[in-house]
Amino acid sequence: MPALRPGGRVAIVAPASAGRDASDEAAEWLEARGFVAQVMPATRARMDSPYDYLAGSDADRLADLHAAFASPDVGAVWCLQGGFGSWRLLSQLDFALLRKHPKPFIGYSDITALHLAMQRHAGFVTFHGPMLAQDLLAGKREPTESHLLAMVTGQVGKGAWISPTPDAMPTELIPGVASGRLIGGNLALISALMGSPNEIDTRDSILFIEDVNEAVPRIDRLLGQLAAAGKFDGVKGVLVGNFTRLGVQMDEAQAQGLVYPLVLEQFRARGIPVLGGWPSGHGDPNLTLPLGARVTLDTGRGALRLDQAVAV
Repeated sequence: MPALRPGGRVAIVAPASAGRDASDEAAEWLEARGFVAQVMPATRARMDSPYDYLAGSDADRLADLHAAFASPDVGAVWCLQGGFGSWRLLSQLDFALLRKHPKPFIGYSDITALHLAMQRHAGFVTFHGPMLAQDLLAGKREPTESHLLAMVTGQVGKGAWISPTPDAMPTELIPGVASGRLIGGNLALISALMGSPNEIDTRDSILFIEDVNEAVPRIDRLLGQLAAAGKFDGVKGVLVGNFTRLGVQMDEAQAQGLVYPLVLEQFRARGIPVLGGWPSGHGDPNLTLPLGARVTLDTGRGALRLDQAVAV
Protein backbone atom coordinates (compact mmCIF):
# COMPACT_ATOMS: atom_id res chain seq x y z
CA MET A 1 0.00 0.00 0.00
CA PRO A 2 1.30 3.50 -0.78
CA ALA A 3 2.40 5.31 2.37
CA LEU A 4 1.10 8.77 3.23
CA ARG A 5 3.79 11.19 2.01
CA PRO A 6 5.04 14.25 3.91
CA GLY A 7 2.76 17.11 2.95
CA GLY A 8 0.20 14.67 1.57
CA ARG A 9 -3.53 15.23 1.40
CA VAL A 10 -5.71 13.61 4.08
CA ALA A 11 -9.48 13.25 3.62
CA ILE A 12 -11.44 13.69 6.86
CA VAL A 13 -14.53 11.46 6.82
CA ALA A 14 -17.35 10.72 9.25
CA PRO A 15 -18.83 7.31 8.31
CA ALA A 16 -20.68 7.04 11.62
CA SER A 17 -21.76 9.76 14.05
CA ALA A 18 -21.73 13.53 13.81
CA GLY A 19 -18.47 15.30 14.61
CA ARG A 20 -19.99 18.19 16.55
CA ASP A 21 -18.29 20.84 14.39
CA ALA A 22 -14.88 19.22 14.96
CA SER A 23 -13.90 18.77 11.31
CA ASP A 24 -12.40 22.25 10.90
CA GLU A 25 -10.42 21.87 14.10
CA ALA A 26 -9.23 18.48 12.86
CA ALA A 27 -8.16 20.11 9.59
CA GLU A 28 -6.10 22.65 11.55
CA TRP A 29 -4.51 19.80 13.54
CA LEU A 30 -3.46 18.05 10.31
CA GLU A 31 -2.18 21.23 8.69
CA ALA A 32 -0.11 22.03 11.79
CA ARG A 33 1.67 18.72 11.11
CA GLY A 34 2.40 19.58 7.51
CA PHE A 35 -0.46 17.75 5.79
CA VAL A 36 -3.15 19.12 3.50
CA ALA A 37 -6.62 18.52 4.95
CA GLN A 38 -9.68 17.84 2.81
CA VAL A 39 -12.85 18.10 4.88
CA MET A 40 -15.52 15.87 3.33
CA PRO A 41 -19.06 17.38 3.33
CA ALA A 42 -20.87 14.92 5.61
CA THR A 43 -18.48 15.68 8.48
CA ARG A 44 -20.24 19.03 8.83
CA ALA A 45 -23.75 17.54 8.68
CA ARG A 46 -26.09 16.01 11.23
CA MET A 47 -29.31 14.13 10.61
CA ASP A 48 -32.62 15.02 12.28
CA SER A 49 -34.16 12.82 14.99
CA PRO A 50 -34.39 9.84 15.24
CA TYR A 51 -31.25 9.58 13.12
CA ASP A 52 -29.44 12.46 14.82
CA TYR A 53 -26.62 10.09 15.79
CA LEU A 54 -25.55 10.05 12.12
CA ALA A 55 -23.30 12.56 10.34
CA GLY A 56 -25.36 13.08 7.19
CA SER A 57 -27.44 10.60 5.23
CA ASP A 58 -26.17 7.14 4.37
CA ALA A 59 -25.82 8.25 0.74
CA ASP A 60 -23.78 11.32 1.69
CA ARG A 61 -21.47 9.45 4.09
CA LEU A 62 -20.97 6.72 1.50
CA ALA A 63 -20.25 9.30 -1.23
CA ASP A 64 -17.59 10.88 0.99
CA LEU A 65 -15.85 7.52 1.46
CA HIS A 66 -15.97 6.68 -2.23
CA ALA A 67 -14.73 10.13 -3.26
CA ALA A 68 -11.88 10.02 -0.77
CA PHE A 69 -10.66 6.63 -2.00
CA ALA A 70 -11.17 7.46 -5.69
CA SER A 71 -9.25 10.74 -5.59
CA PRO A 72 -5.62 10.30 -6.71
CA ASP A 73 -4.72 13.39 -4.67
CA VAL A 74 -5.80 11.85 -1.34
CA GLY A 75 -3.05 9.95 0.46
CA ALA A 76 -5.03 8.74 3.48
CA VAL A 77 -8.64 8.52 4.68
CA TRP A 78 -8.98 9.39 8.37
CA CYS A 79 -12.16 9.06 10.41
CA LEU A 80 -13.24 11.99 12.55
CA GLN A 81 -14.91 9.84 15.20
CA GLY A 82 -16.90 6.66 15.80
CA GLY A 83 -20.28 6.45 17.48
CA PHE A 84 -22.93 4.57 15.54
CA GLY A 85 -23.92 3.82 11.96
CA SER A 86 -20.92 2.61 9.96
CA TRP A 87 -22.65 -0.73 9.39
CA ARG A 88 -25.37 1.06 7.42
CA LEU A 89 -22.89 1.68 4.57
CA LEU A 90 -21.64 -1.85 4.06
CA SER A 91 -24.21 -3.13 1.58
CA GLN A 92 -23.45 -0.25 -0.81
CA LEU A 93 -19.69 -0.04 -0.35
CA ASP A 94 -17.84 -0.29 -3.70
CA PHE A 95 -15.10 -2.79 -2.86
CA ALA A 96 -13.84 -2.84 -6.45
CA LEU A 97 -13.19 0.90 -6.15
CA LEU A 98 -11.38 0.40 -2.85
CA ARG A 99 -9.24 -2.42 -4.23
CA LYS A 100 -8.23 -0.20 -7.14
CA HIS A 101 -7.19 2.67 -4.86
CA PRO A 102 -5.68 1.22 -1.65
CA LYS A 103 -4.54 3.85 0.85
CA PRO A 104 -4.29 4.14 4.65
CA PHE A 105 -7.74 4.07 6.27
CA ILE A 106 -7.72 5.00 9.95
CA GLY A 107 -10.31 4.61 12.72
CA TYR A 108 -11.68 2.26 15.38
CA SER A 109 -14.71 1.63 17.60
CA ASP A 110 -17.82 1.75 15.35
CA ILE A 111 -15.43 1.96 12.38
CA THR A 112 -14.71 -1.74 13.08
CA ALA A 113 -17.65 -2.51 10.76
CA LEU A 114 -15.74 -0.93 7.86
CA HIS A 115 -12.46 -2.59 8.84
CA LEU A 116 -14.08 -6.03 8.83
CA ALA A 117 -15.78 -5.44 5.48
CA MET A 118 -12.58 -4.14 3.91
CA GLN A 119 -10.58 -7.07 5.26
CA ARG A 120 -13.15 -9.48 3.86
CA HIS A 121 -13.65 -7.92 0.43
CA ALA A 122 -10.93 -5.35 -0.38
CA GLY A 123 -7.87 -7.20 0.89
CA PHE A 124 -5.51 -4.41 1.97
CA VAL A 125 -4.22 -3.42 5.40
CA THR A 126 -6.32 -0.91 7.34
CA PHE A 127 -5.35 0.85 10.55
CA HIS A 128 -7.14 0.40 13.88
CA GLY A 129 -5.94 3.70 15.23
CA PRO A 130 -6.78 7.02 16.83
CA MET A 131 -9.46 9.23 15.32
CA LEU A 132 -9.06 12.94 14.82
CA ALA A 133 -11.79 14.28 17.11
CA GLN A 134 -12.23 11.38 19.49
CA ASP A 135 -8.55 10.90 20.32
CA LEU A 136 -6.12 13.45 18.93
CA LEU A 137 -8.11 16.63 19.53
CA ALA A 138 -9.00 15.15 22.93
CA GLY A 139 -5.30 15.00 23.81
CA LYS A 140 -4.65 11.26 24.08
CA ARG A 141 -1.17 10.60 25.44
CA GLU A 142 1.86 9.65 23.40
CA PRO A 143 2.67 7.48 21.55
CA THR A 144 -0.93 7.72 20.25
CA GLU A 145 0.00 10.31 17.62
CA SER A 146 3.61 9.47 16.82
CA HIS A 147 3.09 5.73 16.40
CA LEU A 148 0.14 6.20 14.03
CA LEU A 149 1.99 8.73 11.89
CA ALA A 150 5.11 6.56 11.80
CA MET A 151 3.08 3.56 10.66
CA VAL A 152 1.02 5.21 7.89
CA THR A 153 4.02 7.16 6.54
CA GLY A 154 6.03 3.97 6.10
CA GLN A 155 8.53 4.43 8.93
CA VAL A 156 7.54 1.13 10.59
CA GLY A 157 8.66 -1.69 8.31
CA LYS A 158 8.78 -5.46 8.10
CA GLY A 159 10.45 -6.97 11.17
CA ALA A 160 9.67 -4.01 13.42
CA TRP A 161 8.32 -4.70 16.90
CA ILE A 162 5.20 -2.91 18.11
CA SER A 163 5.61 -2.55 21.85
CA PRO A 164 3.41 -0.75 24.37
CA THR A 165 4.75 1.97 26.62
CA PRO A 166 6.51 0.69 29.77
CA ASP A 167 3.66 1.82 32.03
CA ALA A 168 1.12 -0.28 30.06
CA MET A 169 2.42 -3.56 31.52
CA PRO A 170 0.74 -6.17 29.27
CA THR A 171 -0.51 -9.28 31.07
CA GLU A 172 0.65 -12.67 29.84
CA LEU A 173 -2.58 -14.67 30.22
CA ILE A 174 -1.41 -17.74 28.27
CA PRO A 175 2.29 -17.79 27.32
CA GLY A 176 3.48 -18.51 23.82
CA VAL A 177 4.44 -17.27 20.37
CA ALA A 178 2.14 -17.40 17.34
CA SER A 179 1.91 -15.88 13.87
CA GLY A 180 -1.10 -14.99 11.74
CA ARG A 181 -3.15 -12.21 10.18
CA LEU A 182 -4.07 -9.51 12.68
CA ILE A 183 -7.86 -9.13 12.63
CA GLY A 184 -10.60 -7.81 14.89
CA GLY A 185 -11.52 -4.59 16.66
CA ASN A 186 -14.57 -3.69 18.71
CA LEU A 187 -16.12 -6.84 20.18
CA ALA A 188 -19.72 -5.64 19.96
CA LEU A 189 -19.32 -4.72 16.28
CA ILE A 190 -17.61 -8.04 15.49
CA SER A 191 -20.61 -9.83 17.00
CA ALA A 192 -23.14 -7.52 15.31
CA LEU A 193 -21.89 -8.52 11.85
CA MET A 194 -22.18 -12.25 12.46
CA GLY A 195 -24.38 -13.89 9.82
CA SER A 196 -23.76 -11.08 7.33
CA PRO A 197 -21.53 -11.08 4.23
CA ASN A 198 -19.06 -8.99 6.23
CA GLU A 199 -18.62 -11.22 9.27
CA ILE A 200 -15.12 -11.66 10.62
CA ASP A 201 -12.82 -14.26 9.05
CA THR A 202 -10.68 -15.60 11.90
CA ARG A 203 -8.85 -18.39 10.06
CA ASP A 204 -5.08 -18.29 10.66
CA SER A 205 -5.46 -15.11 12.71
CA ILE A 206 -4.18 -13.19 15.66
CA LEU A 207 -7.51 -11.95 17.06
CA PHE A 208 -7.63 -8.48 18.63
CA ILE A 209 -10.64 -7.43 20.74
CA GLU A 210 -11.55 -4.30 22.70
CA ASP A 211 -14.72 -2.55 23.85
CA VAL A 212 -16.27 0.28 25.85
CA ASN A 213 -19.52 0.65 27.83
CA GLU A 214 -20.17 -3.10 27.88
CA ALA A 215 -20.89 -4.70 31.26
CA VAL A 216 -19.07 -7.91 32.16
CA PRO A 217 -22.13 -10.18 31.58
CA ARG A 218 -22.55 -8.73 28.09
CA ILE A 219 -18.88 -9.28 27.28
CA ASP A 220 -19.33 -12.90 28.40
CA ARG A 221 -22.31 -13.25 26.06
CA LEU A 222 -20.48 -11.65 23.12
CA LEU A 223 -17.52 -14.01 23.53
CA GLY A 224 -19.91 -16.96 23.87
CA GLN A 225 -21.68 -15.98 20.65
CA LEU A 226 -18.43 -15.98 18.70
CA ALA A 227 -17.37 -19.28 20.24
CA ALA A 228 -20.71 -20.89 19.36
CA ALA A 229 -20.30 -19.65 15.78
CA GLY A 230 -16.93 -21.40 15.54
CA LYS A 231 -15.03 -18.14 15.20
CA PHE A 232 -12.36 -19.12 17.72
CA ASP A 233 -11.51 -22.41 15.99
CA GLY A 234 -8.96 -21.00 13.56
CA VAL A 235 -7.43 -18.42 15.88
CA LYS A 236 -3.65 -18.72 16.46
CA GLY A 237 -3.33 -16.13 19.22
CA VAL A 238 -5.33 -13.44 21.03
CA LEU A 239 -4.56 -9.81 21.85
CA VAL A 240 -6.89 -8.29 24.46
CA GLY A 241 -7.04 -4.51 24.19
CA ASN A 242 -8.70 -1.93 26.39
CA PHE A 243 -12.03 -2.80 27.97
CA THR A 244 -13.20 0.45 29.54
CA ARG A 245 -16.28 1.80 31.36
CA LEU A 246 -17.39 -1.63 32.51
CA GLY A 247 -19.89 -0.12 34.92
CA VAL A 248 -18.11 -1.26 38.09
CA GLN A 249 -16.88 0.80 41.03
CA MET A 250 -13.12 0.36 40.62
CA ASP A 251 -10.36 1.98 38.63
CA GLU A 252 -9.90 1.04 34.97
CA ALA A 253 -6.82 -1.12 35.56
CA GLN A 254 -8.60 -3.26 38.15
CA ALA A 255 -11.78 -3.42 36.06
CA GLN A 256 -9.79 -4.66 33.06
CA GLY A 257 -8.88 -7.73 35.10
CA LEU A 258 -12.55 -8.73 35.29
CA VAL A 259 -12.47 -9.54 31.57
CA TYR A 260 -9.55 -11.94 31.79
CA PRO A 261 -11.39 -14.93 33.35
CA LEU A 262 -13.97 -14.69 30.54
CA VAL A 263 -11.22 -14.74 27.92
CA LEU A 264 -9.38 -17.59 29.62
CA GLU A 265 -12.57 -19.65 29.77
CA GLN A 266 -12.75 -19.48 25.97
CA PHE A 267 -9.06 -19.94 25.12
CA ARG A 268 -7.26 -21.85 27.88
CA ALA A 269 -8.12 -25.27 26.47
CA ARG A 270 -7.13 -24.20 22.95
CA GLY A 271 -3.49 -23.88 23.94
CA ILE A 272 -2.87 -20.63 22.08
CA PRO A 273 -1.02 -17.56 23.41
CA VAL A 274 -3.14 -14.76 24.90
CA LEU A 275 -1.81 -11.32 25.85
CA GLY A 276 -3.97 -8.94 27.88
CA GLY A 277 -3.70 -5.29 28.81
CA TRP A 278 -2.73 -4.14 25.32
CA PRO A 279 -3.16 -0.32 25.04
CA SER A 280 -5.29 -0.12 21.90
CA GLY A 281 -8.93 0.95 21.82
CA HIS A 282 -10.84 3.34 24.03
CA GLY A 283 -8.08 3.78 26.61
CA ASP A 284 -5.26 6.28 26.77
CA PRO A 285 -2.87 5.93 24.96
CA ASN A 286 -4.35 4.27 21.87
CA LEU A 287 -1.70 2.33 19.94
CA THR A 288 -2.27 1.78 16.22
CA LEU A 289 -2.65 -1.79 14.90
CA PRO A 290 -2.36 -2.79 11.20
CA LEU A 291 -5.42 -4.97 10.58
CA GLY A 292 -4.96 -7.55 7.85
CA ALA A 293 -1.17 -7.59 8.23
CA ARG A 294 0.76 -10.72 9.11
CA VAL A 295 2.22 -10.41 12.60
CA THR A 296 3.84 -12.51 15.30
CA LEU A 297 2.53 -12.28 18.86
CA ASP A 298 5.15 -12.93 21.56
CA THR A 299 3.57 -12.87 25.01
CA GLY A 300 6.91 -13.16 26.81
CA ARG A 301 8.14 -10.03 25.08
CA GLY A 302 4.72 -8.44 25.42
CA ALA A 303 4.87 -7.25 21.83
CA LEU A 304 3.86 -7.79 18.20
CA ARG A 305 6.30 -8.14 15.31
CA LEU A 306 5.32 -6.95 11.85
CA ASP A 307 5.98 -9.79 9.40
CA GLN A 308 5.24 -7.67 6.33
CA ALA A 309 5.50 -4.06 5.22
CA VAL A 310 2.20 -2.23 5.69
CA ALA A 311 2.88 1.13 3.98
CA VAL A 312 5.73 1.81 1.56
